[in-house]
Amino acid sequence: MSGRADLLLRGGTAVLRDEVLVLDIGIKDGKIVQLGSGLAGEADEIIDAAGLVVMAGAIDVHVHLNEPGLGEWEGFASGSAALAAGGCTAYFDMPLNGIPPTVTVPALRQKLAAAEGRSYVDYALWGGLVPGRLEELEALNEAGVIGFKAFMSAPGDPGEEAFREADDLTLWEGMKRIARMNRVLALHAESEPLVAGLTKLKRAQRAAGADDYSASRPVLAELEAVNRALFYAGKTGCPVHFVHISSEAAVLAIAEAKRRGLDVTVETCPHYLTLTDEDLKRIGPAAKCAPPLRSREEQERLWRTLASGHIDMIASDHSPCPAAMKETDDYFAAWGGISGAQSTLELMLDEGHLKRGIPLTRISHLLSYAPARRFGLHPRKGEIRIGADADLVLVDLDQPYELRERDLLYRHKISPYIGRHFRCKVAATLSRGRLVYDGKRGMDAKALGHGRRLGGAVR
Repeated sequence: MSGRADLLLRGGTAVLRDEVLVLDIGIKDGKIVQLGSGLAGEADEIIDAAGLVVMAGAIDVHVHLNEPGLGEWEGFASGSAALAAGGCTAYFDMPLNGIPPTVTVPALRQKLAAAEGRSYVDYALWGGLVPGRLEELEALNEAGVIGFKAFMSAPGDPGEEAFREADDLTLWEGMKRIARMNRVLALHAESEPLVAGLTKLKRAQRAAGADDYSASRPVLAELEAVNRALFYAGKTGCPVHFVHISSEAAVLAIAEAKRRGLDVTVETCPHYLTLTDEDLKRIGPAAKCAPPLRSREEQERLWRTLASGHIDMIASDHSPCPAAMKETDDYFAAWGGISGAQSTLELMLDEGHLKRGIPLTRISHLLSYAPARRFGLHPRKGEIRIGADADLVLVDLDQPYELRERDLLYRHKISPYIGRHFRCKVAATLSRGRLVYDGKRGMDAKALGHGRRLGGAVR
């Protein structure tokens, strides 16, 4: 390292790509410039990381921050603060749950204007594939979206301008175009005919409980949509990323497609790994999502697919809303989304590493390395290595605490994890070498606007 470092992290247990070592980390101009033991030389600032685990910051590829138009639901400022407090240093905002949805370049510009100067950490934006907007895909690609998102079932967005599900023709034609761009299509895979038909039956019976909602979106609906999308992907050559997969059967179908050579990846979410359909009944609509939470047995099977390496990454699918939209006994009417972005890393370390013994390197791969690789951000991000951005999270693996409403930085203090006892806690988050979150002092208000937009690199 030539010259004086801006910051030295001393004596932390660093989670590298393939090993865990006690290391000092030298940072200059926002980059990691030195890794070693007992680093000599001076630094403008030294952080004693002894006793703490140092990981590459999480990259959450699936969040809904609801701007423009629905900023009262969340917004870039509060959403990015919660992400940073949870150890996330980059996130990808979805094209729906905003007005207008990000399906045209003018809509993308509106979202960029809403994000400018309002994010604590780096971000990228998805574009949308919807009926009637196929001609917009190329322009969105040139404008630098990270990829495209489509729904195979009704998204439930409010308003006339809302995001709509892709019919089969839109999906087929869109996938051909996205393949030519060498981009990734992210898919919400649930069969709309099955879900709509089962929901209609339940509503006709005046059924509205948690079990009724869960029964209306069975594993079969997920599996049918996954297989249909894989068939289209095989015929078009479109790279596909399946979001929030909730079942072993769907994961294994995707794993088999990988073995056949398809360019496909899969994410699941912490709520499918830590909550069940019984929790949905216990907690209420704060735990409602789509696909729904599954049984304890299905959850254990999902953990086995993760341990076997069949799941590529973990994302929060943070989908917030005002409290009134969850305050109903009608599970079909309640907003279907879980606010969880602040807890993703701690949940995976607590449940995955501390309870189940999954190695720290594997946890880091799921949360950081794999997302960076899939979406063209590596080697700049996703790994502790010389030359990478100093996007780092410091975690105390022996700091038990109970999550309380006052701890949440979301605009609306809603989470199915309130009252949960964690055995670990984020101690600090650094974005490109800047301390944006400190576990004792909270967010650095002066860091609002530090986050930069990440352009979508062609794969």
